[in-house]
Amino acid sequence: MRWWSSGVDGNKALMETAPPISMAENETDTFNHQIDEVLVQVNRLEQRVHEIEQFYSNSRKKQPNNSRGSSILKDKDKERNNASIKKQQKDAAQRETAAAKRMQELMRQFGTIFRQITQHKWAWPFMEPVDVERLGLHDYYEIIEKPMDFGTIKKQMEAKDGGGYKHVREICADLRLVFKNAMKYNDERDDIHVMAKSLLEKFEEKWLLLLPKVVEEENRLEAEEAEAKLNMQLAQEAAYAKMAKDLSNELYEVDMHLEELRELVVQKCRKMSTEEKRQLGTALTRLSAEDLSKALEIVAQGNSGFEAAAEEVDLNIDAQSESTLWRLKFFVKDALQAQGKPSASTGGNNSNKEKPNNSNINNAKRKRDICNALAKTAKKKSKKLAS
Repeated sequence: MRWWSSGVDGNKALMETAPPISMAENETDTFNHQIDEVLVQVNRLEQRVHEIEQFYSNSRKKQPNNSRGSSILKDKDKERNNASIKKQQKDAAQRETAAAKRMQELMRQFGTIFRQITQHKWAWPFMEPVDVERLGLHDYYEIIEKPMDFGTIKKQMEAKDGGGYKHVREICADLRLVFKNAMKYNDERDDIHVMAKSLLEKFEEKWLLLLPKVVEEENRLEAEEAEAKLNMQLAQEAAYAKMAKDLSNELYEVDMHLEELRELVVQKCRKMSTEEKRQLGTALTRLSAEDLSKALEIVAQGNSGFEAAAEEVDLNIDAQSESTLWRLKFFVKDALQAQGKPSASTGGNNSNKEKPNNSNINNAKRKRDICNALAKTAKKKSKKLAS
């Protein structure tokens, strides 16, 4: 990049120490207060942006390859997208209640099978827990991991405290366990083994008659849960979409407020001296490649004919507006401080040469962000006027 200024005296080395903006003390306080308000608002908006980004990031992780789900989200009508999360939660509770009632009916029908089995003439050995001590079965608990009997099953089926069976398959599993325990512990030729095997076969025959209803209910539950999950996701999408829209409106308001502040700054800026222009040009050459590109973008935003992305850029300092020059000056000063370089060459008085700490660097970055926002606002406004 080459720069020049026709009015620069190359031998002049004195630094301008006059303030860039001429303001009364009360005006300065008001301006600083407005800047602080913008920073607070920007911090709050950043948190909300992060929340929205986190939501969509988590949504992508949950459905990495589910293109069907993505297309459904796009094709659902607007009314469904606007369903509230609270309504979805209420509907889910109602579905759970209805599903619990249907499952209770299935367990009631299973109860009929259970009574038929327990009333069989060979059911008596399995009615109560095995009396290990009385029968002298000292190795019983070494062989049988989970003892089970009809009496224990019945108590679970009749439990009213919420600790009973929740699914008919749980009762089925325990009933099978009664017979399998007996067959496992007793020899095949033993009467108990034969009785257990015979009752198990009778139970399986009766279970097959009820099984289609159980499978139908399980398929229905799975479909309802999938639909509920999708509806909840749609409701969350709608809520976050509204949040994003509101956030966009607030960002626009901040943008307009920054435009007002920019106009205030421009009105208060004094004319930059030739020495300050020389120092600014020198300082531009000390920027990193990334910061230099940003500086050239600032120039381009104030000069529509300037090509910041060209391979070779010629910058005439004298041709720039005062607002562009001061924005460049502030940006260069903060950029050099962030790089850990002395900023005196930008025209400021920094004889102490203190090393920047992290807090200063962060504040400088935030100021540059606001400066960039001011510049973008000005560019948008110029485009609207041109159109």
